[in-house]
Amino acid sequence: MTRSTTEHHMMGVMALELSGGDAPAVDALPPAQAGLLAERLGRDLAGLVPQVAQLDLCLAAAHFDPAEALRPGWPLHQRLLELRQRAPGRGEGNRIIAFGADAHGEVPQPFQADPGLRGGALRVLPFVLAGEAELLDAAAARLEDTLLETGMAGADTALLAQQAFAARIEHARYLTAHDLAALMAMQYRNSGLEALWPIIETALMAGEEIAWLDAPPEPLLRYGGDGQAQIALFEPAAWRARYAPALEDEAQLDRAHQYFQMRQQQLAAVLEAHGIAVTFAHCPGQADPRQALAD
Repeated sequence: MTRSTTEHHMMGVMALELSGGDAPAVDALPPAQAGLLAERLGRDLAGLVPQVAQLDLCLAAAHFDPAEALRPGWPLHQRLLELRQRAPGRGEGNRIIAFGADAHGEVPQPFQADPGLRGGALRVLPFVLAGEAELLDAAAARLEDTLLETGMAGADTALLAQQAFAARIEHARYLTAHDLAALMAMQYRNSGLEALWPIIETALMAGEEIAWLDAPPEPLLRYGGDGQAQIALFEPAAWRARYAPALEDEAQLDRAHQYFQMRQQQLAAVLEAHGIAVTFAHCPGQADPRQALAD
């Protein structure tokens, strides 16, 4: 949660679990549908936590891969907050505001999803709640405590999303940003990427801190506290000494090295999906690889 002198805000998403493996045919909703979806979302949340009805709700009526919502600086949610500041009616009571496609069906740049990340079974629509600090904090605390277990969208809300996005939706639910991060951590653990999550979590929650992945057989990786990560590139002899000291068979060594290189590329792709820039740093054979990445 981000705080100012008079207002706080809370970040969340509407999560659409797709069935059938097909991405939604519509990327972002036109104004009338976007507004209607935002109204129903606000109604659903207020049904769970009544204080929500006294807050501003700002929705991006466009769907994204979860990694796009979990990036350092939370750019999708920050863009919603910026647009909220410009929206009419400020100071005239709580507002429900939706942003999606324009009247001609064009999707503005802030809400254009990465086409390379369209294949997942989970798509998310970012939203923020904002308002007077004491009221927002009380609502946020209740949502953080209960939304993961109780936050299913209303049946008419889910049906509207399915029809408007031309998607086959199995479940539609609401999550806080922390809930989404916890869900992704679990998915990465189940996908063999558990070792990488602390790097992503540091970039999200403590972006100026430094974090290491230094746990062979995983590649050596350093997050530098600046939104960027470096992965060590080893010379063959240095790689063998660190990762395969007991292997003698050349065919096995070759296969192990190829797997290691594929793992490096996999980790880099995941980090880049989360908006963390990756470079590969050459580590000379006799050098301390950690020092080479820190220089």
